[in-house]
Amino acid sequence: MSANKTVLDDKALLIRAIESREREYDPQVRMLRRAFDSPGYHTTLTAEKYPTTHPTYPSLHYAVALLNSEAPKYEQRAYDILDSVLDLQDRDPESETYGIWPWFYEEPLAQMAPPDWNWADFCGKELVMVASRHGHKLPEALKERVREAISRACDAIIRRNMGPHYTNIAMMGSFVTLIAGELYGRQDYAEYGLERLEKLQRYTEKLGAFQEFNSPSYSIIAIVELSKIRRYAASSRARDIADGLLDMAWKMVAEHYHPRTAEWAGPHSRSYSTLLRNNAKSFLQMGTGNKLAFFPPEELVYDPEWYDARIRCPDRYMELFEREEERTLKQLYYRNEETGLEKWAQTHLTPRYAVGLFGHEIMWNQTRGMVAYFDNGGLPTYLHMRCLHDGYDYCSAVLTTAWHEGHLLLGVSFLTDGGDTHPNLDRIQGAIDASDFRLRMEFGGRLEGVDFEQAGTVAHVLIDGLPLRFESVYAAFEGDGAPSPGCGHQGSSPGSAGWGWEVTRQPDRVGLDLVIYAGERERIDFKALDKAAFLFSVAMGDETAKKPLLLSAREEEGLVTVRAADTGAEEEGLRLSVSLKPNDKHPN
Repeated sequence: MSANKTVLDDKALLIRAIESREREYDPQVRMLRRAFDSPGYHTTLTAEKYPTTHPTYPSLHYAVALLNSEAPKYEQRAYDILDSVLDLQDRDPESETYGIWPWFYEEPLAQMAPPDWNWADFCGKELVMVASRHGHKLPEALKERVREAISRACDAIIRRNMGPHYTNIAMMGSFVTLIAGELYGRQDYAEYGLERLEKLQRYTEKLGAFQEFNSPSYSIIAIVELSKIRRYAASSRARDIADGLLDMAWKMVAEHYHPRTAEWAGPHSRSYSTLLRNNAKSFLQMGTGNKLAFFPPEELVYDPEWYDARIRCPDRYMELFEREEERTLKQLYYRNEETGLEKWAQTHLTPRYAVGLFGHEIMWNQTRGMVAYFDNGGLPTYLHMRCLHDGYDYCSAVLTTAWHEGHLLLGVSFLTDGGDTHPNLDRIQGAIDASDFRLRMEFGGRLEGVDFEQAGTVAHVLIDGLPLRFESVYAAFEGDGAPSPGCGHQGSSPGSAGWGWEVTRQPDRVGLDLVIYAGERERIDFKALDKAAFLFSVAMGDETAKKPLLLSAREEEGLVTVRAADTGAEEEGLRLSVSLKPNDKHPN
């Protein structure tokens, strides 16, 4: 993206964002009304029964924006919203959900499955902004209600005491308790907030990265929350910590930016969209002072949360957003101090493409453990590897990867006690019911200029002239727990070629699929499976795709291992092993 010298006016952007939400405001309920939206967990509401809902956190967010505008015409509306949302907080100190809010006006906390304790942090930070920036002009009764709600949120945050591994919540909780403590003279809150921030600093500096690694969604939240701590904290110690963590965050963002595709290269620990959304692009444009210019100012998707937070990438990292030379990034992002288990991320960037890989990670719908971006005539085409249970990403599939000079090995194994759609909220207890279960190499973004050709276990994909070669090297899904024969595939013999590819086309994406099962709804019992493992090779680029490595697969000591017959590559570590039988060995 070329530089745009147009000045971005924070206040003008804020007013425009407020005006764009005018139709969403419901004066009867005194909250925003929006089309129902959910990630598929926590809430029991459905779009069929509740096509529109009144969300709590976005309504508070809107109230803060109204007050930040300093426009007298918006003050009463902001007060009305605050009154309505404050009514929904759990105010019973004996309650398990004390201090938190439901997601929606339509759904009490008792109805949620389960309630989201993060809402003490999310809603609490908005109320802290109300009190710190606008407390002097609130009506006295409302001012006291806000103080009490903030105190309850602080109590909930302290009671839960989330650790530093949960990056964005660790930061939000620090912000809420620290600023509330300073604002209200609550030394206990302020000390807790600073101590929590110091824990996050120590934890993060040991790894050299946030454990919520390279997340487009949560890196932005982290930068915003740290910027606000730097902006509003009275504690110089807190401001210094925020500065150091901001430097780390911006360096990570800049290093992973891929100029040709204008995408945020993976891997991503948490992501809600494989392609950058317009709000993320707008954040990068604001944070780089228009060095990255995706939009003219009138088209920016401005988040009022950014207002007066003084968000700015350090000048020393600006040149990284334009760097096109080939390079590899390797980063430790998780270490279990008790077991010594470590998890690593790798990113391989070339002018034409960027590949992001986690060495060993679950295949949650928020995780991009293998994601690549390709320059397709100036627009991005993405490749994302997924495991789908009835069309939704399956958390109990585990991806393992290895890379060597454009050659990639991918292995998939399975857990017996992991989650289905979420890592923790819907444990499978060894088995699932399914009418469709498959592995998918998903292509999206610009699909014009992308050609597919499959022949059995090998498939070729051409992206604007760049060749990719996919091979199913090993496949086994056998045992008493497998679906009935004749419906979908059954396993292959040790070391034999894997199953063939199928091309599945949808309006906005194409799947290169290996179908494990498709048919009538049947039970898949992972504990009863003798073998359940899949290994693939991917070659990217002219030389690697035209001269694929000779690979062999062998079952040994409970593992299936694929090795490159090319000795040089094997010396560089191009081999991959995954568990042959499903187990409870989580990658954490």
